Amino acid sequence: MATNGKLFFLSGLTALASFSGAASGKDARPNIIFIMCDDMGYGDLACYGQKYILTPNIDRMAEEGMRFTQAYAGSPVSAPSRAALMTGQHSGHGHVRGNKEYWRDVPMVRYGINEDYSIAGQEPYSPDHIILPEIMKENGYTTGLFGKWAGGYEGSCSTPDKRGIDEFYGYICQFQAHLYYPNFLNKYSRSQGDTATTRVILEENIGYPMYGDGYKDRTQYSADLIHGEAMKWLDSQDGEEPFLGIFTYTLPHAELAQPQDSILQFYKGKFFVDKTWGGSEGSRYNPVEHTHAEFAAMITRLDAYVGEILDKLREKGLDKNTLVIFTSDNGPHEEGGADPAFFGRDGKLRGLKRQCYEGGIRVPFIAWWPGKVPSGTVNDHQLAFYDVLPTFCDIVKDRRFPSGYINNNVDGDCFDGISFAPTLLGDDKKQEEHDFLYWEFHETDQIAVRKGDWKLVVIKGVPHLYDLSSDIHEDNDIAKDHPETVRMMIDIIHQEHRPSDLFKVTLPRKPE
Repeated sequence: MATNGKLFFLSGLTALASFSGAASGKDARPNIIFIMCDDMGYGDLACYGQKYILTPNIDRMAEEGMRFTQAYAGSPVSAPSRAALMTGQHSGHGHVRGNKEYWRDVPMVRYGINEDYSIAGQEPYSPDHIILPEIMKENGYTTGLFGKWAGGYEGSCSTPDKRGIDEFYGYICQFQAHLYYPNFLNKYSRSQGDTATTRVILEENIGYPMYGDGYKDRTQYSADLIHGEAMKWLDSQDGEEPFLGIFTYTLPHAELAQPQDSILQFYKGKFFVDKTWGGSEGSRYNPVEHTHAEFAAMITRLDAYVGEILDKLREKGLDKNTLVIFTSDNGPHEEGGADPAFFGRDGKLRGLKRQCYEGGIRVPFIAWWPGKVPSGTVNDHQLAFYDVLPTFCDIVKDRRFPSGYINNNVDGDCFDGISFAPTLLGDDKKQEEHDFLYWEFHETDQIAVRKGDWKLVVIKGVPHLYDLSSDIHEDNDIAKDHPETVRMMIDIIHQEHRPSDLFKVTLPRKPE
């Protein structure tokens, strides 16, 4: 069991010794690619039961690897979920617990193309707490992040160039990432001698309206641009040094927009009776025709990206020494015309993005590593994003790290994860289990704790108890029938929550 914010790394070291020295090249340590898409629900992939959307590459990845059925995001929204991944902390301990935005002039942020733009981005990760890419750099890894950053605003103390990233291309600001044809993206390249993260102006998108039908004249589609840079970076890896690639694709998030190519045309034929979305007052999204076709095509487009990544690894002979993980940052959204009900996107789970019910936080999670991760396996190990950091440390055999920084709980500087490397390598008997999993989210004033099959959801201070073994949809609140269990779960909340001036939630009262 993991308690008191401690990390357990060493449980997987015996199992991991099995691949020591087995890989070719000068450095036998495995490469890692972590693919995280945006707002994909638990039931959005065919291998998780989706009936309408084709995802052959991700499905094949699951067939050749391990599919998890009880994996959880770090939060029901983007920035704090990514923070849990990066910091190894749950949202009761971490500094970033919500989508706090920074900008001084919204029109300038959306349209500005000169050097006098306003800052844009989210609350920075604490510079006093080491994050995942910094750890991997200390272990000799080359690092690249392509997609959404959301870990600090432009020019802040926490931008990719300052946090262990060698190559970055994408969105510093996740608010900007709501649109797929932006005026600019951000980049940083250590290899090209960049000294800081800067903006890249997308000239072909300038001069056309960003909202309304005119936006369709824009040609530089951000998802394709970001994937293209990720593939260039991957292709440049020569096996001399191990690499960590974090590919945080924005598909299928928010605005339903993409090129009018064969992928989209296929679904327009498939969903010949389709919905339209005319927008709403004050919406940041453009009106959409064929909303079902647009959404399905975005997921299939993402699937094609995943296929190209796996093919490139095989082409370069890196597949047997590379762990690839695919997941989503939180549950499904319904903005911009998206229609979760039509696709059954909650995978029989209650709740959407921004909710601590299962549908908002339980996510698809697939691991692929030929010859290491057992193929064709389905695993019900309970894990959360804050387990990824210790798992990667376990995999790279970082024996020094846990003996120092990890167990330092001074001033809230703790880690909450458990390595699931033994599970990945098929050695469940050596797997440490969580005593509980924890989430809190201030925007909807919700807190959740899972302990075994018990799930407590607290909404504005009011606790609701569910037994997931018999009520996966969280329909039957049985709090009144199990007061001792409620008391136990509330004690966990008061133990785990550390106050935050930026992200405040209402704690449940301790029963008398």
